[in-house]
Amino acid sequence: MSTFWGPDFAALEREDPEIADVLVDEVARQRDTLQLIASESFTSPAVLAALGSTLANKYAEGYPGQRYYGGCGQVDRAERLAVERALDLFVAEHANVQPHSGTSANLAAYAALAEPGDVVLAMGLPHGGHLTHGSKASFSGKWFHPIAYRVAPETEEIDYDEVRDLALAHRPKLIICGATSYPRLIDFALFREIADQVGAYLMVDAAHFIGLVAGRALPSPVPFADVVTGTTHKALRGPRGGMILCRAELAQRIDKAVFPFAQGGPMMHAVAAKAVAFREAGTPDFRGYANQTVRNARALCAGLAAEGMRPVTGGTDNHLAVLDLRELGVTGRDAEARCARAGIALNKNPVPYDPERPAVASGVRVGTPSVTSQGMREGEMRRIASLIGRAVTADPDTAAGAAALRDVALEVGEIVGAFPPYPLDAELLANSR
Repeated sequence: MSTFWGPDFAALEREDPEIADVLVDEVARQRDTLQLIASESFTSPAVLAALGSTLANKYAEGYPGQRYYGGCGQVDRAERLAVERALDLFVAEHANVQPHSGTSANLAAYAALAEPGDVVLAMGLPHGGHLTHGSKASFSGKWFHPIAYRVAPETEEIDYDEVRDLALAHRPKLIICGATSYPRLIDFALFREIADQVGAYLMVDAAHFIGLVAGRALPSPVPFADVVTGTTHKALRGPRGGMILCRAELAQRIDKAVFPFAQGGPMMHAVAAKAVAFREAGTPDFRGYANQTVRNARALCAGLAAEGMRPVTGGTDNHLAVLDLRELGVTGRDAEARCARAGIALNKNPVPYDPERPAVASGVRVGTPSVTSQGMREGEMRRIASLIGRAVTADPDTAAGAAALRDVALEVGEIVGAFPPYPLDAELLANSR
């Protein structure tokens, strides 16, 4: 029987019951807890079917029609479909769907647009950027010369004057916009203007919000950028993986930077699953989901503000919000742990100019793609905000706090029970356990 665990879960149970248990327990975790990680969502059974297919067996170094192995006729069809659908969905001139992840896509973009030692201007990690935007822990900070722009202390929004001043002072080869914990729209047109002023390439790292662009809930960066990188999971609801969109004149450079420079054979089962996700993202249902994701994020953000958590930038325009917990006297690390005990998955997150180290952090980040995929709306967001407020302020080392967390967990169970992901397999899940 085909299930969302794979094409033949019974065979897995026979051959490797330990891993079968892991899969069943993870499905139970996703069904039984609130998933508020901003970089996660639920794929469709169709995406999972492609991901768990025999296309995983095929080695396909190269590109359709130009492979280094024989027998690639069927995987060529899958990749061509993925590329065609991506081009149509994002109104782009060229697409590469082979990157294994967002980081792989960013590595290829750097390789195509810059040389080691070149100056790269990007958002600093403490202000919402990504490791691949210049962190010394990443290739981007070790191989290139990163210059970081920040958010303004007063507004906590991107300081575009500083971006321009830094660009004029340092003349970067590449300017990157996009972030992992920035809740506001980005002015792509202004970034394009600044890039043109200093003769830089403009790359938009759209990993977090590319799904909302696909669903027409956020403006597209494609008309303004030389290169757009993204992930196919997160709000796009596809398989874990990356993608690159670019101008036609950069197509050959991007393709060579992906293969053979950055990686070898693509994961053809993942490429096929990306094709499925792109097709789904072009439907009216997906557009409804994308727009509801943004409405839910705003409702959740407002509800958390009412619980005493200060929204960074004062609110959100996209799928996520960052909340400053200092007025509650709770660290992000403690809030994450307390919520986990109550069945709520979110993550600690630094706030701009955070006095705490990242492992502790003064805030948390929440996102709404998963709960929106489950069918929840603004009413549920307000209830979830109340539950988070109760969990964050409950000290688990006291009897009262531990009891409060148990009560919250019971209410979480009620909510997720009414909106289960993959509901058609509930009976199978119960039987398997």
